[in-house]
Amino acid sequence: MTQPAIAQPLKTWSHLAARRRKPSEYEIVSTNLHYTTDRPDAPFELDPNFPPAQWYKTYRNDCPLKHPDWNAFRDPDEMVYRTYNMLQDGQENYVFGLFDQFSERGHDAMLERSWVRHLARIYTPVRYLFHTLQMGSAYLCQMAPASTISNVATYQTADSLRWLTHTAYRTRELAKSFDDHGFGTGERTIWETDSAWQGFRELVEKGLAAYDWGEHFVALNLVARPALEEAVLRGLGQAARHNGDTLLGLLCDAQLLDADRHRRWTSALVAMMLEAEGNRQVLNGWLAKWAPLGDAAIDAYSTRLPDARDGANAAKGAVAAYRRGLGLGA
Repeated sequence: MTQPAIAQPLKTWSHLAARRRKPSEYEIVSTNLHYTTDRPDAPFELDPNFPPAQWYKTYRNDCPLKHPDWNAFRDPDEMVYRTYNMLQDGQENYVFGLFDQFSERGHDAMLERSWVRHLARIYTPVRYLFHTLQMGSAYLCQMAPASTISNVATYQTADSLRWLTHTAYRTRELAKSFDDHGFGTGERTIWETDSAWQGFRELVEKGLAAYDWGEHFVALNLVARPALEEAVLRGLGQAARHNGDTLLGLLCDAQLLDADRHRRWTSALVAMMLEAEGNRQVLNGWLAKWAPLGDAAIDAYSTRLPDARDGANAAKGAVAAYRRGLGLGA
């Protein structure tokens, strides 16, 4: 009598076996971690009609962007929690070294009062903008269809919080040096009412209400973040240097290093999306909706920068060139 064959047990990390090599640390700790994608009809393996399941089915599973294997996405930097903390520990040491060195040399006492007034209007309120970007990245982390996408969104969330805390620290320093400019007390009113910020406020607040994960990705990573990077980080950094504020220029440079990494994974994800038929039209359709809001945000902010030197057109041109480099039309 023939004995039935004994099923061979799966090897550790069997979902990576097709590569026929030992998985890297990145692959082991980053891939295929979302249990909510195992059963599309019941994302949480509970009642398929309870509200969280309905939300994921509507705004993730039914997203117009399609791909046969979202889990194939890989972060170009292969960042993991351990290496992210190592990298950003060094960045934080650098940033707080800047704070210490410029404080010791009496940096704030050398600033022109006219520039200090600009800082109260066009710099310290940016922590509200950073917070909305933090919330947007956190939502993308929750809704992305693959854990490798969620991971890079998580690091992007953490970077936005780091930017916020750097701005808050600098705001407190300015408040101690200039107690008559509303530093630390007047930013909310400026964020909600000042014309310099209303374009960005409309863009990011509407972006937070874009619940489809794909549209949210477009509004956040292809429109809002590039607009902020070019108009605020790059434009403000240049204006700061023109006005003797080397510290702010260096802080913006440090944040642009993070932004470059965000763009690398965004570019890789867009390239993956464009592999599937129909996705280019979907992406360009969303860009047609959101890009005008990004341009309006750049215009409103850049025209309030001193010594901008046609900063609005330069920023909009850089954003448009970035999206063209991705193979997108808007």
